[in-house]
Amino acid sequence: MALISVSDELAKKSFTNVENKFITKYMPVLEPIAVKVYLYALYVYQSGLNSASHEDMAKALNISEDELKNYFEYLEEFELVSILSVSPLEVKILDAENVYGTPKKFKPEKYADFTKIVQNTIKGRMISTNEFREYFLLLEDYGFEQNALIMIINYCVNLKGDSIRFQYIKKVAKSFAEEGAVTAKKVDEKLSAYTSSTPALINIFRAAGINKQPDIDDDRLYKKWTAELGFEENAIAAAAKAFKVKNTDKLDSVIMELYKNKKFDVKEIKSYSANKNSIYIATVEIARNLGVYIQNTAPYIDNYVNAWCDYGFEPDCLKQLSVYCFRHNKKTFEDMHELIKKLYSDGIITTDSVNEYIEKVEADDRLIKKLLTHCGLSRKIIDWDRESLARWKSWGFDKIMLTEAAKISAGKANPMAYMNAVLSSWKSDGIFSTDKIIVKPAPASQETKTDRAVVERHYSDLRHRAEDKAEKQLAKVLSDEVYGKIYKDLNELSIQLAFAEIRNAEEAEKLSAKMKEMQFLSDKRLSELGIARDELIPVYSCKICNDTGYDKNGNPCVCLKKFLSTIK
Repeated sequence: MALISVSDELAKKSFTNVENKFITKYMPVLEPIAVKVYLYALYVYQSGLNSASHEDMAKALNISEDELKNYFEYLEEFELVSILSVSPLEVKILDAENVYGTPKKFKPEKYADFTKIVQNTIKGRMISTNEFREYFLLLEDYGFEQNALIMIINYCVNLKGDSIRFQYIKKVAKSFAEEGAVTAKKVDEKLSAYTSSTPALINIFRAAGINKQPDIDDDRLYKKWTAELGFEENAIAAAAKAFKVKNTDKLDSVIMELYKNKKFDVKEIKSYSANKNSIYIATVEIARNLGVYIQNTAPYIDNYVNAWCDYGFEPDCLKQLSVYCFRHNKKTFEDMHELIKKLYSDGIITTDSVNEYIEKVEADDRLIKKLLTHCGLSRKIIDWDRESLARWKSWGFDKIMLTEAAKISAGKANPMAYMNAVLSSWKSDGIFSTDKIIVKPAPASQETKTDRAVVERHYSDLRHRAEDKAEKQLAKVLSDEVYGKIYKDLNELSIQLAFAEIRNAEEAEKLSAKMKEMQFLSDKRLSELGIARDELIPVYSCKICNDTGYDKNGNPCVCLKKFLSTIK
């Protein structure tokens, strides 16, 4: 019969899994309460008690919160856990080291002198048997000379104080071992090299207001910043001060950001920092002007405002444009982005040129409003009105001629479309002044003898059929989960590519290649669904005018003349 068995009822209940090597190797040597802390931590994680706090855990184990923290630090010395954060307390449970058996046995007499020196060095507390065992493991597993490890321990004590925890010493010792510094000579060389960079680190810490003594990790970062990335000490100090960093990890991320943006000089760093702050303020104000609530500015800065600044727009100019966008019903960052891309392509970037553009648009809107009134319309201005005005001006018509055309079009079924026909007829006949206008209710063409409403309805039906068919096909394929995701990814990639083409040619090339891959997947999935890509695009009956009746120059299309002849 087996030594241990369980009842059927017990077998059906929930359990907390524990590594066997924890039971065989660690449990026999750990302090009893530390075992309780470890097991309860496993229970909390495996039971999904995400809301449990360290206060709850301390209360459940009938110990104080400080005791709980101390026991986690004790478990960390054995590398059973890793403390990610002290306030609030966050702990990660690690896998136990060594697969088989109990911890190694060491002969006390072999390390008698070593243990005396270490205890005399760490005077702030008594060193436990388990801690000494870990020192012995460092000596034997990593090949440290005793004097070499003593030098490391002495360095750590001088840096952190004589009550230093073992986990810090072990971390430093391992970093030395990774670089092959396990002899007294090599440890001395490494410490001497570190000491040479200490004054520079102290100056940097003073500039940043970092209240700590530089350590080996800081030295490693300093060598990375200077030797690998090419920053000088005064530039690093300027970065620390400008970005108000409070620890070396944050400073490292700042240095990497500056490196990515090729900012190495002190002036460049200060300017970049000041501009970044102004961009943050501008982003907040742009969002407010657009009526957009943003909880986190970072995505809007990275995906929009930085790109706009790369185009050459100043923050104040962007704020002014956001007000303009809101007034013209462009109330999202994406809407504003479309406008800014158009301005950029037209070379309208400076504050003065943007002001001129806004004044011109508002003047055009005032003119459109008057034309709508003459046409007998009281609706709001739409983009099609603005496009029409731009086209009419490109044909060479002034305000007076436009007003006359609007008056002639009053009372028609679709006055603005009729006005377009009037102006197109005048353009064909070379009529650009009022004295050449022949007084009659409609343009002198075959089209004017026909009920305009019939023509408009005909072309409206043609466009509607083509566009409705394409929209239905698109809605059909978007209902497919696979194609829907590909379609969404393609749209996002196109936005990323637009930004990358401005800021990073290499990244743009990668995104372009990725878009080709995604387009291939898109076509493949459409093929699997039995639909061609062309079916998602409106197929107009006339390729010249796209079923509008007028070509790109505003002249009556061939299809319009043909239609008129059929209904004459």
